[in-house]
This record gives sequence, structure tokens and C-alpha cells, in this order.
Amino acid sequence: MKTKTLALLLTGGVFALPLTTVAKTVKVDIPVVEKELAVDNAGTMQAMWTFGGTIPGPLVRVKQGDVVDFTLTNLKSNKQSHSMDFHAARVDVLDEFAPVSPGQSKDFQFRADYPGVFIYHCGAEAMSEHIARGMYGVIIVDPKEGYSEDYPKPDREYVIVQGDLFKDGTTPNDITQNVGKAANLINGKIFHYDPVHDQNASLALESKPGERVRFYFVNAQINDSVAFHPIAGIWDRVWDNGNPKNVSYGMQTYDVAPAHAVTLDLISPGDRPTNNALVDHQMKNAQTGAITVLMNHSEADPESGRGSNLIIRE
Repeated sequence: MKTKTLALLLTGGVFALPLTTVAKTVKVDIPVVEKELAVDNAGTMQAMWTFGGTIPGPLVRVKQGDVVDFTLTNLKSNKQSHSMDFHAARVDVLDEFAPVSPGQSKDFQFRADYPGVFIYHCGAEAMSEHIARGMYGVIIVDPKEGYSEDYPKPDREYVIVQGDLFKDGTTPNDITQNVGKAANLINGKIFHYDPVHDQNASLALESKPGERVRFYFVNAQINDSVAFHPIAGIWDRVWDNGNPKNVSYGMQTYDVAPAHAVTLDLISPGDRPTNNALVDHQMKNAQTGAITVLMNHSEADPESGRGSNLIIRE
């Protein structure tokens, strides 16, 4: 096996793209950062726990068969022990996924055997609190065969992660029971990409009319499933867990369990500008933050949803 080491940048990521069938070793380093973050578009701050200082954490992207050489560093300034649970890994929960004390680091390796989109999250006690405070991210494992007729190359790609927001000071036991839940986060903020329902929102996702837009959707909520629906659209194809073998066609709504993920393609009409609202059709979640606007127009930013811009930050 050929070995190639890549560094993961905190602000985005370095990806092993499906350009060759030769497996590689991909070096991934992620620190744990306990900090205050803005949880809405108005800038409301709340104490959160993060991978790499952002919610979600840095995007990791490798190819099926690659070996991930991972290091988790729990900064000395942190107060809590933390761990890393990659859902794309087959290892020992008592070894690789063991908690790491402040000021300590942990290294382990795993081979990405299955293609798809997977959550990663902290598994330290209380796990529900660590996840609810923002300790989650996404790893995409591209199929070793690359794109095909059954898994076509998209024009754009976006990562969307839906998570919980609990009232500051909610106890771990209440968090576990969903008591004190205040809102839903999309990539770390309430109504992050929804200027329709939030006058403070300045961002929306973009594509050109008729483009195939691929969404890697992860449900990072600790208890609630997501009924993911594109208002004014139909999912052209859905790959459960992101695996090209698990395909469904022409889906109106797709149910995503907690700690699960799917890959979905949406194609807008090619003859005119349109808009979609990507919602959790459990209305208690949609109306408390889980709505994302996709604008399909000829002046769409050519960099949005491409390269390192799969998670739109700000």
C-alpha cells in the first residue's frame, strides 16, 4: 500500500479525493477546544465544547481503503475529558475511543472499509452532554470505484449537520431526557442559512438552475430523528448512509435516525431561477431552527459547494 501523509487544517480540511485506486494513509489531527461560540445569526454566545473550535468540527474526507492516522489533543486549558468516536471505524471502544484528560493526546489508526458519510462525535461521559454541546463532525468516505452511472458526479456538494441547542446550564441528566432543549442548530447556528425566517441571516446555499447538488446530511441530535424534505423539490436519489449500493429514487422525505447520515441529490428546474427550503418536517424542529434555503440562480457563487467550501462557515 502506498503511503501519503496529509495534514488536516482546522478551518476546513484536506481531502483524499477519488482520483486513483491506490490507498493512502491520511494524517488527521484535531484538538478539542472548549469555548464560547455564537449559536445564532444575532451573535448570541454560549459555552460550547468543540472539535477544532467549530461546530461541526473539521470535515474529514478520505477514500475507501485509506488508513486514517488520527491524533486527538485535549488542550491543557480545557476542564473536561473528551474522546473521539468515528462511526466510520472498526476498532475497540475501550481502547481507541477511551477518554483523554486535559493536557493529553491519543493516537490511533483505522482503515475506512465502507464508503459513505459518517458522523464522528465525543463519547466521554456524559455522552449526551458532550454531543449536545457541539462535539460532532463528519467524515466522508468516497467509494474506491469513484463516480459511476449509479453514483454520478455532482455539480456542487454541501455538508449539513443538524444538532441540538439546550439552554445554558441544563444538567446532563436533563439533556439526556431532552429536557431544556431550546432550538435546533444547522452547522452550529439556529436558521444558519435561512434569511426568510431570520432577518439576521446573511447566508444561503447556492446553485445554478439544473445543477445536480449533493447534500451530505448528518443528524447529530441526541434523541430526535429528522424527516428531511426539500420543499418545492424531490430528492432525485438518496443513498442511505451515503453508500452507493443503498440507493432510492424520487423520494419526498427521508427519515434520518440520530447519529445517522445520508447522501441526497437535488436537481432544480433548469429553465428558471427557483428556491428550495430544506427542512426537518418534524415541525417542532423546523420552526426552531432546522430550515436551510437553497437559491438556484444564474449568478450562484462558483466556489460555493466546491473544493473546501462544503461547509459554509460564518
